[in-house]
Amino acid sequence: MKIALASDHAGFNLKKLLVAYLSKEGHEIEDLGTNTLDSVDYPDYGYKLGEEIISKDYDFGIGICGSGIGISIACNKVAGIRAALIYNKETATLAKEHNNANIICLGARLTSQRKAIILVDTFISSKFDDTNSRHLRRINKLNKEGGCGCE
Repeated sequence: MKIALASDHAGFNLKKLLVAYLSKEGHEIEDLGTNTLDSVDYPDYGYKLGEEIISKDYDFGIGICGSGIGISIACNKVAGIRAALIYNKETATLAKEHNNANIICLGARLTSQRKAIILVDTFISSKFDDTNSRHLRRINKLNKEGGCGCE
């Protein structure tokens, strides 16, 4: 798989671990930074990850900040991105099966290295349930420019 990763300074060490792990597993990795522990702003890296996922041919992206919340919000500012904050195996599975997430986000201060690997592997092994029309209908609403048309 082709996977892009980005983090702020709080997520740097976890990103570095995941880059090494995923590379060892045979995945093609693009590290979008940050590349130091110097303080940076997660919106810059979340937006960069979102833009990269939309404009290039990646299977998915991984965003990491301290809680995972900020970078997921930043990623979701890019049209067409469906970034999901995952924190256990169930959310990792559902992010793919129900939402066909194209970015998963992790909180480095809340997720151990071992658990992060398990969550990423769980997401990778999950499949979008495209046989269920309600999931596809909802994703199409998320992708609709100008909002979902909800009343």
